Amino acid sequence: MVSTSSSMCLDQWSFALRPLAHKRRTKNACTRLGFRARGTTSNDFGTLLGENLRILKNIILQDGTEFTKVWAKSSKSLISYDSGRIYFENYSNCYSSLAPKPQLLYEIPRRSRAEKIEDSLLCQCPLDKVLPQASEQKPCLLALTANNWLYRLSADTGETLQKVYLSPHFKFRYLGWDISQETFYVKSIQHKQTPLARQAGVDNNVLMHLAIFRVFPLDVVGLLEISKKVFGKSVVDVLLSQGVLAVSHSTKCVKLYSFEYIVKQFRTKKLILGEHCDLYGTREIVGNAPYGIPVNIQIKECPPVLFEMSYFENGIQIGGHPWHYIYTPNHKRDRGTHHICSIRDGALAKNGVQDMKCDSLEADWIFFHPDDSGRIIHAGPSTINVLRIKEEAGFVSHYEVVRDFSINTSHDNRASSQVTVTSSGRTVKKRFQHLDDDPEREVDKSKHS
Repeated sequence: MVSTSSSMCLDQWSFALRPLAHKRRTKNACTRLGFRARGTTSNDFGTLLGENLRILKNIILQDGTEFTKVWAKSSKSLISYDSGRIYFENYSNCYSSLAPKPQLLYEIPRRSRAEKIEDSLLCQCPLDKVLPQASEQKPCLLALTANNWLYRLSADTGETLQKVYLSPHFKFRYLGWDISQETFYVKSIQHKQTPLARQAGVDNNVLMHLAIFRVFPLDVVGLLEISKKVFGKSVVDVLLSQGVLAVSHSTKCVKLYSFEYIVKQFRTKKLILGEHCDLYGTREIVGNAPYGIPVNIQIKECPPVLFEMSYFENGIQIGGHPWHYIYTPNHKRDRGTHHICSIRDGALAKNGVQDMKCDSLEADWIFFHPDDSGRIIHAGPSTINVLRIKEEAGFVSHYEVVRDFSINTSHDNRASSQVTVTSSGRTVKKRFQHLDDDPEREVDKSKHS
């Protein structure tokens, strides 16, 4: 009955309170909050997020807004932030930033250098399924330590919920999402050839190792090696994203492979954490020290290449709706330009060549917006262009790049003066001008012509 009554109230108020068409929308934060509370705004997540950001922007930018310092903390190590939590001292100290003043959530006892946390990922609890253990239904922090242990810590208390030993043979250092909140990978450092092996003429064909896990509950997919025999001697790095294994080469070339195909074709045995495994003639428990996780994905031949592209610099970025990629062709004449092409057939989009034509020591940069909206941010020394990919009018599967809006900044080029008084009482007037080697400013060509 309460729900039905509320719905009727919303229907009665919606016409009176909804902003009229073709009218300038109000910037009053209280009015916007009233619309949101009565449900007179769209239920689309993107629209709601945009409305919330507009409310925040109006509050911050309104006349008379004052900011008060409420808290400060310094750290000699990396400071990171994720989902309302601030981490200090290599993720050992965690503060909640949701309260008016940050509050300490937990402090992990000081660890030895071998147990230092190298990298971490924050896992949010799943809402679409019930897990066997109650601890798995809450947010947790995946932490990789220097001695090859993978910990699952409570995001609220820092309590150790689970730990997995990775390997006694390979040094792991990096964590990354394959599919956010679903699967992640742990990447080892590159294996360097020892001087003794070099003198003996032994080639080190294994570049690095990847361990892949699923979360909620934590489970291992497998451990694979990246071999130069399989992927080529020029391979220099790999990463896993959206089920695609991306292999970078020193020849400025990127090749993409299906990780699903690799698992299906080359996984020799399915592993289960905490259960016995008899790979390589020994029967040990997977994830326990000193056994760790054995190599159960052995790629014996190069998988089919899904996508291959050569680039000049800055690599290749993939994103947008529909899928496109951004790169700079491997020609000197294309230096400074960014080409936006369809990943389906490689066709260059209309207006797909973006050239900021800026003259500065640091090049402009371009990337797909991390909010998965498909927008493209192109930033230079004094201009930021927000771009969008849309279907070209009158054509099927033809796309063009349009500019949504631009943000332009201006610099004060007037010389600024400063008066100082020496110890003898003499007044010295100094004149400071912006230097041409400022990377964030464009170079004045007239001075160098």
